[in-house]
Amino acid sequence: MRFLSRRLVMPNDLNFAGSLFGGRILEWIDEEAYIFASCQLEAKSLVTKHIGAITFEASAFQGDVVEFGLAIKHVGNSSISVTCVVRNKGTKQNICTADDIVFVHIDSETRKPLPHGKTKEQLDEMKFELP
Repeated sequence: MRFLSRRLVMPNDLNFAGSLFGGRILEWIDEEAYIFASCQLEAKSLVTKHIGAITFEASAFQGDVVEFGLAIKHVGNSSISVTCVVRNKGTKQNICTADDIVFVHIDSETRKPLPHGKTKEQLDEMKFELP
């Protein structure tokens, strides 16, 4: 799993107890997973169909840097499923895992599923471009 993105936990990201709000982390996961899937498929017309099991393991606090690890789990005809692990950059402790996030490639006009033309083998062979 490659950790490709980071975010700084800011005051507006906190819940009443002073830790990272679960809703905020889920928003970030959906966005990061979309970016990852979109880049892998080289397609923008993706919609979130399903987010499977979500496990919160630890808290993050104001000033913590969290990083997002993403990996391809499954590739279908018009879908791609990814796993996302969010961890604390400093401690490397897992904060949250979202397994089985499914995106479907759609026709931007009809909004119906559209084959993306990629296989898991092709995507596994792709090289990541890092800055």
